[in-house]
Amino acid sequence: MKLRTALLAATMGVIPALASAQPVDGLDIGLMGGSNIVQDSDLSLKPTPSPNSEVSFDGGWAVIGRIGYGFGRLAPWLGARVELEGNYRENDVSDIRLGGSRLGSEGGKQRTYGAMVNAIADFDPGLGFLFPYLGAGVGWAWTNWDSVRGAGVTLVDDTDNNFAFQGIAGLSVPVDAVPGLAINAEYRFFGTLKNEFSVAPGAGGGKVEADNYNHTFLIGLRYAFGVTPPPPPPAPAPAPAAAPAPARTYLVFFDFDSAALTDRAREIIAEAAANAPRVQATRIEVTGHTDTVGTAAYNQALSVRRANAVAAELERRGIPRSQMVITGRGFTQPLVPTGPNVREPQNRRVEIVLR
Repeated sequence: MKLRTALLAATMGVIPALASAQPVDGLDIGLMGGSNIVQDSDLSLKPTPSPNSEVSFDGGWAVIGRIGYGFGRLAPWLGARVELEGNYRENDVSDIRLGGSRLGSEGGKQRTYGAMVNAIADFDPGLGFLFPYLGAGVGWAWTNWDSVRGAGVTLVDDTDNNFAFQGIAGLSVPVDAVPGLAINAEYRFFGTLKNEFSVAPGAGGGKVEADNYNHTFLIGLRYAFGVTPPPPPPAPAPAPAAAPAPARTYLVFFDFDSAALTDRAREIIAEAAANAPRVQATRIEVTGHTDTVGTAAYNQALSVRRANAVAAELERRGIPRSQMVITGRGFTQPLVPTGPNVREPQNRRVEIVLR
């Protein structure tokens, strides 16, 4: 018991500091805002073509709200989620050229708003405080040219709707003080198929087709429901005054997602092997365990690999393998109870019991 207590106390200093475990598992909501840049748009005039025609825009702004659902970790380094998004972008017209000549006195706005369905992959590089993600989305968008004018004449005042698509790249930083809350920074490339607007009668009538490609830079918050901080580790019991008999239970700890023995682990295994004859052990139980990050199947296999690594070291130190009972328990018997997807160092262990 003295050795077990000392090991528990030693691992308290390496408990992860961040309570907000990612990737998301369950329902989440988010709101973001930022700047929007619209690429210069080539114009196709009908029925009379006018080559070298385009419209340019000033920098504008965008806001995006979303609600999603996360599927947790598909692997220790990968998570997945889907989300439904509503978006709005607005930019002022800065320049209109017809046939290569600028009209002058340009004005008006382009407004784009729509709904998207996105698929997101969350990555855990093991830093503990920074989680990158990538995604893509499809949906439908409405694009409005509001009083777009040039040379003192209103050219277009119309709305069209079309298929929309986007790519997403972002970074998420959990907020320690509020479990489930994270600050997100994103870049989105958003586009639609060509929109067709009616040219105002005072500008000659007809139709004009225009591209709509956007580069959007956003920052905001995302909140995942149901995230709770892991419970604190148990307080170590005071050491007994009298020298104890040789221990019958030994704990060997492992790094995250690893079955490799550390130098400290080899010391503990050596002590167990040396004490086995002293306590007249006839059976040695070697049981592997993991924390709750990842799937049950993955962690079951990892716990068996850890148990086999300890058994091999015991055998190297003179303990016959026929005297051992080697099993893996995955994350079903944690030393420190936690929720799912929590990196708890005290649960990444192999227990050696001398009987």
